[in-house]
Amino acid sequence: MEMKHSLHLSQKPALIMTQRLQQALKLLQVPTLELQQILKQELMQNPLLEEVDELTESEDIAKEDSPEEKANEEAEEPSEEDPIDWSEYMQDGAFDRAYIPQTESNPEFLEKVPVTRTTLAESLLEQLHFLNVSKEHLRIADFLVGSLDDRGYLSTALEDVAQMLGRSVEECERVLKVLQALEPVGVGARDLRECLLIQLEARGQRDTLPWRLIHDQFDNLVNRRFPEIARQLRCGVEEVQEAADIVATLNPKPGLEVSAEDPKYVVPDLLVERVDDEYVVLLNDRNVPRLRISSTYESVLKDRKPGDKSSRDYIQGRLNSARWLIQTIEQRRRTMIKVMNCIIREQREFFDKGIAFLRPLTLQQVARQIDMHESTVSRVTSNKYVATPRGLFEMKYFFTTALASSTGQADHSAEAVRHRIRQLIDAEPHADILSDDTIAELLQKEQGIEVARRTVAKYRDELNILPSYMRRKY
Repeated sequence: MEMKHSLHLSQKPALIMTQRLQQALKLLQVPTLELQQILKQELMQNPLLEEVDELTESEDIAKEDSPEEKANEEAEEPSEEDPIDWSEYMQDGAFDRAYIPQTESNPEFLEKVPVTRTTLAESLLEQLHFLNVSKEHLRIADFLVGSLDDRGYLSTALEDVAQMLGRSVEECERVLKVLQALEPVGVGARDLRECLLIQLEARGQRDTLPWRLIHDQFDNLVNRRFPEIARQLRCGVEEVQEAADIVATLNPKPGLEVSAEDPKYVVPDLLVERVDDEYVVLLNDRNVPRLRISSTYESVLKDRKPGDKSSRDYIQGRLNSARWLIQTIEQRRRTMIKVMNCIIREQREFFDKGIAFLRPLTLQQVARQIDMHESTVSRVTSNKYVATPRGLFEMKYFFTTALASSTGQADHSAEAVRHRIRQLIDAEPHADILSDDTIAELLQKEQGIEVARRTVAKYRDELNILPSYMRRKY
């Protein structure tokens, strides 16, 4: 068979995502806080971009042109026929220094110091230094503190600690007891059972019924076998229930009380306000830099000297990039507002009446109404929050699956069904706990919602609600 080289030309359609298109999709998906950082970086990299405060600029222009400002300037001009001798109203030497109001004579200077959060290890070591602890024991305590996890539990076996430090297990045990006496109460425990016992002993409740529940009947307590506990401890089931309620007030993760992580605040990207009978959508971008094209380099572009071609080419490229960025940001603003207005139209009953009236909604429905692709709507609603008269919600919250209705009416939203399940469980009597089967029957009977028992169990787990046998009260 003869082999030879050949060259063929062919055409075929292909979707190529340019760098600008990728950046546009990224800007559409990022939340407002991240967009703020991206634009600040662009301001530093592109010399043709500059930030402008439109509000301040318009106020300054209006203030300069106002007749009141002109009248004030004329009034402030010194008059040659001023009959008042101001020296009579001033003390000697008053004209030699600037006038400072009495309330501002001693201004207090407050330096802005960054707030630092104390870690659990730093807090425990600081408390240890106030105690009369020897250097050897302090070395063991330092190692034990370094072996604590985020919950405050000792994650290393005491035998391993003693072996690594070359000390006896008994000595390490004594140092651990000192560590367990520190704040927060319960830190240094080796498991949940010991953590709860430490907290009860700190309250002075050793050998009480709650303490005995944890010490002697911990497995039965975890599985809420209260009749079995009452039989073994020879007490009433109601007393066991009261003791279990006391145990429920203890902190199972004391180490999280002292956390080095800063709290995470949610900044809404959109604001929805009710004006009369309509809802108005506003973009919460007050802290996002307002960009415009700088006119400083305009003379360079107009200059046609041959030697400056490279400079003009660079400025022209930066100019095109700046214009494209400003257009992309404006397109992002319009798209977000358009999507949120469509959500308000579809979920009007939710905004008027509450969560129980949330309707099923998909990304495809919104995309079809605003004449956009479904992936665009997905990017707009990802990682973004909206502040509404009903509270702060993630934009994905308004998109829920549908559950069929047996009454012939519109389908029910899965989020509305979860809300109804929580209401039923919150209102259940202690003597008659609702099982998952009973809840499914009530949903079918009251609202015609066709839902299986396993679906109710799934939604209940998502709401962090215990099953019926663990919610029972005696």
